[in-house]
Amino acid sequence: MSETTLLLVDDQELVREGMAMVLGAASGLRVVGEAGDGRAGALLARDRRPDVVLMDVRMPIMDGIEATSDIVTHCPATKVLILTTFDLDEYAFDGLRAGASGFLLKDVPSAELVAAVRTVAAGEAVVSPRITRSLLDHYRDPRRPAPQQARLLDELTGREREVLVAIGRGLSNPEIAGELFLSESTVKTHVGRVLAKLGARDRVHAVIWAHRHGLV
Repeated sequence: MSETTLLLVDDQELVREGMAMVLGAASGLRVVGEAGDGRAGALLARDRRPDVVLMDVRMPIMDGIEATSDIVTHCPATKVLILTTFDLDEYAFDGLRAGASGFLLKDVPSAELVAAVRTVAAGEAVVSPRITRSLLDHYRDPRRPAPQQARLLDELTGREREVLVAIGRGLSNPEIAGELFLSESTVKTHVGRVLAKLGARDRVHAVIWAHRHGLV
């Protein structure tokens, strides 16, 4: 198994130390750098080219949103996982729009943090079930979905609709593969087609779409 390199960006040293201990002890993960503010993190990401950056939101000099945007622009192969203290942190939602691949709360159990890092490194998105409702509330539109949006569902095949429902439930590709008795490569293909047909930029927006249209 190839090694996954990590960069930790958080203005609290104790938080960085704790994450470094947890992640450094996990097989196949290696912390290659730490930074205490967004600007330093963005510059270090350009230098170290880590596979995954664990990014705090509220930091001095440059916040995690700007840093995420910078990293996604200059280090396209690097994935960013946003970490926040509060469920309703709108800055973290902005981080998803800036190109982050996931959103977790800082009090997530160690095993879940490790699993999330591996999932993001594999090219998938991570949205903690605890904040899915917050995401939906944040993006909620009080109007009914436009008819043209609702018609997009008709363009999905039966299998693609099943995959969309599973995405809406927060399942990862391996979990979808196991539930639908498909190979992971087939699931990945279906996910790509679902996102394209819905015009969803990423998995997070597919989750929102599924909930808005009553599929979950």
